[in-house]
Amino acid sequence: MSLEMLEQLEAKVQMAVDTISLLQMEVEELKEKNENLANLAQELRADRESLVQDNEKLRHDHQAWQERVRALLGKMDTVE
Repeated sequence: MSLEMLEQLEAKVQMAVDTISLLQMEVEELKEKNENLANLAQELRADRESLVQDNEKLRHDHQAWQERVRALLGKMDTVE
């Protein structure tokens, strides 16, 4: 094997090592982004659940107020 062929092989091996290193860094970045997105998704699910509960409470309160208003209107009708 000639020296020139060894140098070419060495260059190709070095390029492969560099490519692998870059890909490993990219994988780590993507893992971090994925973890951040998973955390964000969890926070959004919790926020959504809180909003659903708040909405249900407001609906219940609204219904209670409607019933109270109807009761008061009924009393006013009996007075007249």
